[in-house]
Amino acid sequence: MCLAIPGRIESIEGVHPLERAGRVDFAGVRRRIQLAFVPEARTGDWSLAHAGLAIARIDEAEAERVIESIDAIEEIP
Repeated sequence: MCLAIPGRIESIEGVHPLERAGRVDFAGVRRRIQLAFVPEARTGDWSLAHAGLAIARIDEAEAERVIESIDAIEEIP
């Protein structure tokens, strides 16, 4: 099973679609990820990321649902 984590894009660098990368905030943890699969992504957008790649752009409501689900999994003994 693979898990994609939601994060908010804080900044974007690179112009060419295959070279675009973003600094993304994952609940206070900031990482640089590749944005090649989400060329429509802009600063302030939410994305789902897996293995250093943004794999989808999502809205804030969906991001909150995923975060709540992850938090619920962490509470399982």
